[in-house]
Amino acid sequence: QVRLVESGGGLVQAGGSLRLSCAASGSFFSINAMGWYRQAPGKQRELVATITSGGSTNYADSVKGRVTISRDNAKNTVFLQMNSLKPEDTAVYYCNAAIVIDISARYLEAWGQGTLVTVSS
Repeated sequence: QVRLVESGGGLVQAGGSLRLSCAASGSFFSINAMGWYRQAPGKQRELVATITSGGSTNYADSVKGRVTISRDNAKNTVFLQMNSLKPEDTAVYYCNAAIVIDISARYLEAWGQGTLVTVSS
């Protein structure tokens, strides 16, 4: 019943910037943590950044200092601002959310379909 839709990916030159967005829609009680993951061709999916409902953030070492995750709780949306992009940042970026499905705090994990980020050298 929950859908996550990413947007904002595209082609950018090394050193450039992109801002990704992910909006959640459907039937649910609330959203706790949200995050961004990425998967490059031939590689496993890896964590990029997470943010709790209270705004506490966590970043992968590979993106620290270049990436900022934020959220708008009223709009059920999470953002990923990426600066100083490198060719190794090229990947499909996926949005993830821990969905609270009822007042008893039961959780479901939701994933978006992904948005492609390509960084040229």
